[in-house]
Parts: sequence; C-alpha cells; structure tokens
Amino acid sequence: MLQVGDSTGLAILGIAIGAGLALGLAGIGASLGMGTASAAALGAITEKPETFGKSILYVVFIEAVAIYGFVIAFLLVGYIPTVLAG
Repeated sequence: MLQVGDSTGLAILGIAIGAGLALGLAGIGASLGMGTASAAALGAITEKPETFGKSILYVVFIEAVAIYGFVIAFLLVGYIPTVLAG
C-alpha cells in the first residue's frame, strides 16, 4: 500500500477538491447560461428565422465554458501522480 505524508495527502485533497469545484461550477454555470440563451434564441428564431446561425453560435460559446471546466479538472487530476512522485 502506498504511504503518503500529511502534507502530500493534503495536497492531493486540495487538488481533488479543486478539480471537483472546477467541473461542478463550470457545469452549473453553463447549464444556467444554456437555459437562458436557448430560450432567448428560440424566441428570436421564431420571430426572425434568419437569426438561426447567430443564435446557435451563442449557445456553442456558452457550452465552451463546460468544456473549459472539464479540461481544467482533467489537468488537475493528471497532476496528482507528480505530487506523489515528488
């Protein structure tokens, strides 16, 4: 079994909490923004169908926030073996 010191264990705990917060908060923010933007986009498309492209583009930009959160969480979790080694 792998033995880690107190400071290493706290570092891993901090990284894990940070990764969870990065993913969770980015997901919550993206979902709230997606709901608001999608409702507004649907209303705009109903009134003027030629705004479809712009509306979809705005929704895609909001989805990027969730992807950024996933990337940050993935990078943080990938840092854990470095903490264990050093």
